[in-house]
Amino acid sequence: MHMKRSIFLLILLLAGWGCQKDAKPVPDQTAARVGNQTITEADINDRLALMSDEDREFAKTAIGRQNLLQIITREKLISAAAKDEGLEQSDVYLSIMEDKRAQLADIYRQFGEQTLEQLWYDELREKGDTAVTDEEISAYYEKYPYQMTIKQIIIDNAQTADQVLRALKSSPRRWKELDRQYSIAPESLKELSFMPGEYLPEIEVIAANSPTGSVQGFFKTSQGFHIIMKTSDKRLSRKDAEPRIRQVLENKKLDNLLNTLKNKYEVVIYEKSE
Repeated sequence: MHMKRSIFLLILLLAGWGCQKDAKPVPDQTAARVGNQTITEADINDRLALMSDEDREFAKTAIGRQNLLQIITREKLISAAAKDEGLEQSDVYLSIMEDKRAQLADIYRQFGEQTLEQLWYDELREKGDTAVTDEEISAYYEKYPYQMTIKQIIIDNAQTADQVLRALKSSPRRWKELDRQYSIAPESLKELSFMPGEYLPEIEVIAANSPTGSVQGFFKTSQGFHIIMKTSDKRLSRKDAEPRIRQVLENKKLDNLLNTLKNKYEVVIYEKSE
C-alpha cells in the first residue's frame, strides 16, 4: 500500500488512540518508547530512507511525523506481543528466518563476486591491457564498415527446428505464426542489428553471406537452434561505427586475456549433447 495512504488510514484508525505521556526524562534522540524498547531518531531516519520522495516529504510534516511514529509504535507493540506468546521460537518463524538468512548470504556472496569482477576490469583498464588504438579502429572499419539486421527464431531442439525450417522454406509468410508458436528467443533477439563482432560469430557469418529476405537455418549455438532471415544491411559512417568498433576490439582483447587464464586455471564445462 502507498505509504501516504497508509498514514491517512492510520489517522482514521488511530484517531482516538493516544500515547501515554512519559513522566521520566526523555533521553536525547528518543522519539517514543514501547515497554523497554525505544524508538530513536535513527529508527525514524531509517524508515524515511525507504519511502518515496513524496511520502518522505509528507512524513516530515508535523502530522506526517506523528502518524509515522504511530505506525512504528504499532509495529513494536505487535512485535512485543508476538515475542511474549513465544512465536519467536516457533518452528514456522525459525524456518522462515533460516530461509531468509540463506537468501541474504547468497546475495552477499554474489555482491562480493561482482565487486571483485568490477575491480579486476578497472585494473585492466588502468594498465591499458584492453586499450584500443585509432589505427586498430581504422583497420577494422576498413574491413567491416557495415551493419546487418536479421530476424530469427530460436528453438530448443533440433527436431522442431527442422520442422519449422521446412515450413518456412515452403511459406516464408508463416514467419510470425511459427515464431509465436515455437521460438524461445527473448524479444531483444527476435530482431536485432549488429556489426561483425557484436553477436554470435556463427550467425554473423551466415548473415553476411545470405541474400536479403531468404530463410537460412538451422544453426546450433549456445543459445539454441537458430533460423534466420536477413532483412537489411547498410554501410555505417566512421563516426557512428567508431564507438561500436572500440567496444568490439576491447571485448576481443578481454577474451584473449580470459583464454590465457584458462591455461592457468582448469576450466571444465559439463554439457549434455543434444
